[in-house]
Amino acid sequence: MDTRRNLIVLAAVLAFLATLPVARASEQDQASQLTFNKDVQIPGRVLPAGTYWFVLAETTTRNVVQIFNSDRSTLYATIQTINAERSNLTGNTAVTFAGGAMQPESILTWFYPGFSSGHQFVYSNSEKKELAQLKQHTVIASAQDQHQNKPMVVGD
Repeated sequence: MDTRRNLIVLAAVLAFLATLPVARASEQDQASQLTFNKDVQIPGRVLPAGTYWFVLAETTTRNVVQIFNSDRSTLYATIQTINAERSNLTGNTAVTFAGGAMQPESILTWFYPGFSSGHQFVYSNSEKKELAQLKQHTVIASAQDQHQNKPMVVGD
């Protein structure tokens, strides 16, 4: 009887430990699934319309964002960011774009749900000057799940 009880307790503890990293993963790496219905620009590259995962890389500085395809099997970009702050928190992902009619909109910032601190993408000096002259707008995700299990659709 004691052996059976011990096995049940051991199984329960192992099940709890197995789910522990999953429960924290979304906030630790701020993984957000974003779907763009048109091409978007990031530093050094244009992402075609589609679904991508934006994830914080495992670094001590927390200022490197990695962008993967929809099933996270292909890494498209590893991007240096700087800290960005916002005063209005939202329960959903927020992305700020700058763009004009002749080129894809550029992603300027990305904020994880409920965080006042986010990630500002670092562009070259010439790109910064051009982006500063373009109209900027922020898109708030319509997904209700804080951990972004439902993709955020961005674009007109």
